[in-house]
Parts: sequence; C-alpha cells; structure tokens
Amino acid sequence: MSRSIRESGPGDRAEARPDVACYVYGILPEDVEISEDATGIGDPPAKVRIVRHGEIAALVSDVAVDRPLGRAHDLVAHEQLLDDAAAEVPVLPLRFGAVMTTPEAVVDELLAPHHDSFATALKQIEGRSQFVLKARYAEQPVLIEVLSENAEARQLRDRIRQLPEEVTRSERMRLGELITHVIAAKREADTQAVVDRFEPVTAGVVVREPSHERDAAHVAFLVENDRRDDFERAVEELRGDWGARVEVLLRGPMAPYDFVVS
Repeated sequence: MSRSIRESGPGDRAEARPDVACYVYGILPEDVEISEDATGIGDPPAKVRIVRHGEIAALVSDVAVDRPLGRAHDLVAHEQLLDDAAAEVPVLPLRFGAVMTTPEAVVDELLAPHHDSFATALKQIEGRSQFVLKARYAEQPVLIEVLSENAEARQLRDRIRQLPEEVTRSERMRLGELITHVIAAKREADTQAVVDRFEPVTAGVVVREPSHERDAAHVAFLVENDRRDDFERAVEELRGDWGARVEVLLRGPMAPYDFVVS
C-alpha cells in the first residue's frame, strides 16, 4: 500500500448485487492506494478495494451473502492483509471484520457516523506499529525453580517418588496446584519486569491474558517506527538475560489490535 493525496469519489464504489455483501477489514486514511493484486478472504481470495469518505476510508472486498464466515483461513487472510497494511500506513483493524450490505452502507452506517473519531484515532497511531512479545518458561528449568523455592513442593515430589502411583493421587494433585500457583506468581513478577523494561522504548503497552500454563509474559507494545531498532535491541537483551530459562518470541509489526477499540 502507498500514500497519495487524492479526492474521494463514487468511483471507489462497486455496483450493488443482491447476492454479494461488503466485507470490511479496517479503516485507513483517505489518501491510501492499494496494489492491484491485493486480496482478502474467500476461495479464491477476493480482490480488495477502498471505499472513501472525507478524510477516512474502509478497506473492503466482496463476500457472498450466504458464505459462512470465521473460518480459520479467512481469519489468517484477514490478519495478513491488515498487518501488511499496518507496516506502511496507519490502520484501525476490525478484529473479525464486519459485513455490510453495500459500499454505500459502509459510508452511511460506518464511515460517516464515526468519521471524526476514526480520523482522530488514525492520527494517534500514525507512525506506530504493534508488536506482541510472548515469553514461555522452559519446562525443566521452571520446575527446578519451583522445587528449589518451595519446601512443600519438594516434600510432595519426594513422597511421590517413594510410593506407588495409585496411593499418591492426592499428593500429585496438590503438587500440580502448587506448581501452578508458583508459576502464576513468577508470571506476574516477570510480566511487570518486562513492562518496566520496555517502557522507555515504547509508546503503549497492553498486558494480555496468558495463553499457556507456562507463559512468563504475554504483552502487546505500541512502538514508534523510529524507535523500532531500540525496541528490537531491548528484546535481544531480554533474550540474553533470560537465556535458556525462558523462550522469547516476537511478532510484528502488525495492526494495532490491542490499542484500538473496533
């Protein structure tokens, strides 16, 4: 995608068809142009176009009115299109898309009523992208930590080792509860440490819910494009400090899902 100053006009709208609706991916500035080969959801993938109104525009494609939505490959295509767009221009993503009857309805029911708030939000995220940092404890190192820090856990582990499995059911359940509790406390502390560590090089932060029992941190950051090198350097330093204890994964740049209320 690219930016170019142009006037909005009816040429951006397609003729209405009774069997086709308008699928909306997100909101962009009006002066955005998309490549001719941009595609979105569908099988085959539908051609993507722009519906403009005032200072804003909607990224849309046709979708059959009787087509089930929410399929896994559609969600992937939806996110990929928005992430590609967000790498070049500000975009307000609709997390699961919206279906409207016609391009005119996109203007009348979405763009026109919310024009000013959308335009303001786009200016707020101009020059910024979202990254998601997910850190996960390595299984053996974190278990060693739990056992070294918690006397009851050590005692239960030793008892379970000495007795047959069929007579230690309650002990195994209690040990599992202890491990979960201790890891949750570690997660809380390590997540806060990540938030504090990245505050100087980020413009916003949202702590996500853990997606796995061994998650150490799951955090979305809003990063200024001109601070991206500083941010990625901080990620590498975190990996070095945590070493084999924690696996650190980074996704992005992506559309700012966590910083936009669709």
